[in-house]
Amino acid sequence: MNTLEFTIVNNLVTNDEYRRQAFPYLKVEYFESDTVSTLFKLVKTFIEKYEKCPTKESLEVDLQSQSHLSDDLFKSVSASISNLKEHDCNYQWLLDTTEEWCRNRAIYLALLESIKIADGDDSEKDKGAIPSILSDAIAVTFDSRIGHDYLDDYQQRFDFYHKKETKISFDLNMLNKITNGGITAKTISVILAGTGAGKSLCMCHMASAALLQGKNVLYITLEMSEEKIAERIDANLLSVPIQDLAKLPQQIFESKVNNLTKKTNGKLIIKEYPTTAAHVGHFRSLLGDLSLKRNFRPDIIFVDYLNICASQKYKPQYANSYTIIKGIAEELRCLAVQQNVPIVTATQTTRAGYGSSDVDITDTSESFGLPATADLMFALISTEESEQLGQILVKQLKNRYNDVNINKRFALGIDRSKMRLYDCEQSAQDDILDAGDDDNNPPNPNKFGGFSF
Repeated sequence: MNTLEFTIVNNLVTNDEYRRQAFPYLKVEYFESDTVSTLFKLVKTFIEKYEKCPTKESLEVDLQSQSHLSDDLFKSVSASISNLKEHDCNYQWLLDTTEEWCRNRAIYLALLESIKIADGDDSEKDKGAIPSILSDAIAVTFDSRIGHDYLDDYQQRFDFYHKKETKISFDLNMLNKITNGGITAKTISVILAGTGAGKSLCMCHMASAALLQGKNVLYITLEMSEEKIAERIDANLLSVPIQDLAKLPQQIFESKVNNLTKKTNGKLIIKEYPTTAAHVGHFRSLLGDLSLKRNFRPDIIFVDYLNICASQKYKPQYANSYTIIKGIAEELRCLAVQQNVPIVTATQTTRAGYGSSDVDITDTSESFGLPATADLMFALISTEESEQLGQILVKQLKNRYNDVNINKRFALGIDRSKMRLYDCEQSAQDDILDAGDDDNNPPNPNKFGGFSF
C-alpha cells in the first residue's frame, strides 16, 4: 500500500481542517493503490453527501454494500479502515506534500492522455488540445483563500484603498494622464491602427522607455525579425535616424551602447517567432527558459502583434476568426495574470477603419470580443496632413484606469526616422475637440487636416 496515499485519506477522515482544504482538489484517478482508491471513494461519497469527515463505523457500514469487490480487496480495505487514526504531524507539511502529489499525478495522467491523443487513439480530442491539457496539470494548486468576508475583513479593504499601486509609467505625459500614472500588472493594453500607422513604432518606443526606467522588457515579434526590431530601438535609444545607423563607425556605435548600459539596470530581450506559428504556450515556455538560463524575469511584455499570434485552444479550421482573436486576447490576459506583468499588444483596423480620419471600437479587425478583454485600448490615427505636422492622433476606445471621455482625443508628436513619440505643446491639444471637455466648441475643419470627430 502507498504510504502517502493512505496518509492523505487518513487525514481526510481524522482532520476536518485538512478535509476542507485538500478534498476539493483530490481525484479518484490520482490514487494508484486499489485499496486506497476504493477507500477514498467511500470517503468521497460520505463527504459529498454530509459535508463532514466520516467515522470509521460509517465507512465499515458503507463497505458492506460494495458487493462488487473481490474478497481480497474487501479484506484489504477493511483492514485499512481499522488502521485509520489521528496522527500528530506538521499540518503545513501535510498540505504542501498533498499539493505536490496532486500536481505530479495530474502531470503524469496528462502526459498519458497527451500520448493517446498524439497517437490518434482519442476520437474526441485533437492534438491542439495537448498544450491546454498539460498547462492545466502544471497549474494544479491549492487555493488557500476561501473568499472575502465583507464585515470582518474591512481592514484589508482600507489598506487596499490606501495602497499605492505599482505601475509602469510612460515617458509621455498624455498617456500617464489617461492612465493615472501608468499601466499595472495583470492587464492587457491594445493599440489599434492600420498598416503602417505606427503600431510597432509605438510599442518599440514604449519598450525603450521601460528599459530606461530600469525595467526588464520582453519584446515578442511575429511580424518583423529580431534585427529589425532592435534596429528601431537603436534609432530610439541612440537618437540616430534609422537610415543612418549603418553609417555609424563601430567605435561610435559601441560607445553609444555602452553609455546606454550605464543609464539602466534593466534588460531588453527580443524574441522572434514565425507569423501565426506561436501561441501563449510558446511564450510561457520562453519565460521559463529565460528564467533558468539567463535569470531574466520581465516586468513588462510586448507582443507584436495579436492578430498574427496563434491560439493555444482553437485551431483555424475548427473556429471562426471572432472566436480565435477573442481567444488569443483571453490567453494573453491569462499569461499577464500568471506572470504578474502588464502585456502590451496591437491589432489591425478593419478595411473601413484603414485610412480613416476617425476610428471607433467597431473598427477592430476580426473580433469585437477583443475590446471586452482589454483594460486599455486606444487607436493611432494618421493622415497626410497630420504627418506633415509631425503628429499622430490618439483616440481612447476603452480605459479601465480613467474616464474614457476625458482627453478622449489628443495629439502626440512622432519622429518616424528615430522611431520616437513625444509630447506636443498644449496648443496642439487645444486644436483637438475633446468630447469630454469641450462639447460646445465646434471643430475647425482646417486643423489637423480635417479630422472628423
